[in-house]
This record gives sequence, C-alpha cells and structure tokens, in this order.
Amino acid sequence: MQKVLEVKNITKVYKMYKGNFDRLKEVFLKKTYHKEFVSNNNISFDLYMGETLGIIGVNGAGKSTILKIIAGVTNPTSGEILRHGRVTALLELGTGFNDELSGYENIFLNGTLIGMSEQECAQKAKEIIAFTELGDYINEPIKTYSSGMKMRLAFSIAIYSEPQILIVDEALSVGDAHFAAKCTKALKQRKEQNMSIIYVSHDLNSLKLLCDRVILLNHGELIEEGSPETVINTYNFLIAKLGDKEEKISIKNSHESSFGTFDVEITGVVIKGENSNSNMISSGEVANIELRIFSKKELSNMTVGIMLRDKFGQDIFGTNTYYYDMNIEFQADTEYTCTYKMPLNIGAGKYSVTAAVHSEHNHLSECSHWLDHGADFEVAGVIGNMFIGATRLEPSIEFKEV
Repeated sequence: MQKVLEVKNITKVYKMYKGNFDRLKEVFLKKTYHKEFVSNNNISFDLYMGETLGIIGVNGAGKSTILKIIAGVTNPTSGEILRHGRVTALLELGTGFNDELSGYENIFLNGTLIGMSEQECAQKAKEIIAFTELGDYINEPIKTYSSGMKMRLAFSIAIYSEPQILIVDEALSVGDAHFAAKCTKALKQRKEQNMSIIYVSHDLNSLKLLCDRVILLNHGELIEEGSPETVINTYNFLIAKLGDKEEKISIKNSHESSFGTFDVEITGVVIKGENSNSNMISSGEVANIELRIFSKKELSNMTVGIMLRDKFGQDIFGTNTYYYDMNIEFQADTEYTCTYKMPLNIGAGKYSVTAAVHSEHNHLSECSHWLDHGADFEVAGVIGNMFIGATRLEPSIEFKEV
C-alpha cells in the first residue's frame, strides 16, 4: 500500500509560564521560569492511500496537538512529518473564515487558504453551495451564521478541495443529524476514490463505521493501534479507570475486552432461541440471554446489563436492570444468574453479546466486570412478516380512501 503520510517520532513540548513577565525574565536573566508540558511524546504512525484512520483518547490525550502538527498549523519540538499530497484540516470551527465576508466570499478565502486556486474555487462554487444547503444564506455575512451553518460551509469547501488527506476533528458533532449523515456518505464516497482520512470523534459508533484502523492516545503517548473494535475496548477500559481512585480496576488475562474490579465476575454468557435451542436464532424468535455471575463480596445497588453488537461492532441494542428499576443485591461467595428474555426482532447477520456488572446506569461508576464478546450468535430466517434493515418495528398499517 502507498503511504500518503508518515509521522515519525513526533514530540511536542509546551512551555508553561505563570505570567508574561516570566518570559522576559527567562530571556534576560538566563534562568528557567517555566514548566514543561509534554502534549505529544514520540508518536509515530503511517497513513495509507484510501485508508480512514481514527484517533481516540480522553480529553487532554494530545489528539488536537498531533492533528495541528500534521496540518502544519504548529511545529513539533522534535520529529518529522512527511506529507505526500495536499492536506486539508477541519479543526477548530470557524478557522479560515472572515466573519465580515459573506459565505460565498469565504468560499474563495477559505479555499485559497487550504490550497485551492481561485479558478478551482470558481469552478466548484456551485457544487459547494448546493452541498451546504444554505440557500440564500450563502450571501449573508458569516457572523450571522450558527455553528452548524459554519460547519456545513467548512466541510463542503474541504470535501470539494479534493485533498489527498482530509483531517476531520469532531466536525460532524456540530449540526443536525441529516447533514451529519450526508457528510458520512460523502466521506465514504471520497474514500472509494482513494482519499485518505484522519477522523477524530467521541462517537464510537461512527469510528467503527468509518475507520479501517484506530490509534489510541493517552497522556500524549500512542498506547495502542489496531482494529476499531479492539482499540475501542481498550478506550472503554481507560474511561472506567478515570473514576477508579483506589486503582481497583484491572485487565483480566491481558485482554482489554475483560476488565473491572472483579469483586463480582461474569463467569459465562449463553444465548439460546426457545425454538432452536441454540445460538442460531430466527428473527422474531424469543431468545434467552443468561449471564452467570459469581460475587466475591457483599454489594448493594448494583446493575447488570447487556449490549448486542453486530459484526462491525455497532451497538444494536442495550439495556440494564437500572433502567427497569431493579435493585440488585449481591452476597459474598454466592453464584447468580441474570436472564434477559426477549424476541430478537433484528435483521439477519452475526452478532455478539457484551455484558457488564456495575453500579448506577453505566460502567463509569464502580465497574465490577465488563466483558466484551461474552457470547456470539447468528440470526437467520424470519418468523412473521418480512422486513428490511437492522430492526423490525411492528407497525400497524391503515389504508383508506379520502
């Protein structure tokens, strides 16, 4: 595969001063009056033609810094960036716009800043305007735009600039669902035309949907690189660790898909259809998902939950006992089962069951055990009416003459 970007041993260190006067004192007195903050520490990775690379990490992990270095907005303290083609970046909202100019005028201003010629801007202006769906607002000053309107214009210019590498940093989180879906479709189309994309988002499902590979940053370091599902599992572990003040949460057997304090442990997950008596289940068939649990200590106000995911790792359905107002109590050295019984009104395909035991409504609070891929199952065939898509919603249909 052809490399379009090479990130080699990038380190970025910021000097933190208490005040501007300390900067002057450091220059003239030749003494150190700053502290160093390492935003990126020896980060290396490659991006290939037609690939979509996701970057995730908790706030302060160094994501925005590495993107700015790749885009050429800021320089690294050490290391090297090799770009093999035009790079266009959607970073901070509104960057590259003049608030006093109209949207139309900003197409030429912003387009020129990201490497388009004036002729290119003129040739593609109609397509850009059509994609934005801004209508007559395109002739209004940018200062009258909402954040969503600015995002529409910035994304449209970026996508029609036809870069070799497009950097998208949380841009799709601004604006309405319709335009976000339109942007996602446009990214997929450009990817098929061999455009490479670096995509940063806190929307884990969109990362699974769009990305071929994901890297995880933590405290300025690249700690994992691999498939979206594998890296996102590690990210979930890091999120759980944020609230772990007593350092009780750990990984089981070096697999990030199983982590927690293990005060309560999920020892097994079994899913069976009531008709098939196996994990090969028809759509619409009632299935039982049984979680086998062992409690090592006495705990109260706990929650037991499940999540069904498709073969791409997309969340299809999730629920837990908290949402059903069930107060779960555990006794020490005691075994339990928790069974979810429901008709599987989902489309044909291969799925997995993720299970968790924690307090409150999600695993961020006292996570006893998170278990990904606790069980696999397949949906084949349909009981009842045929349908198209991921779920069957059982509508009532009325047809009459008016």
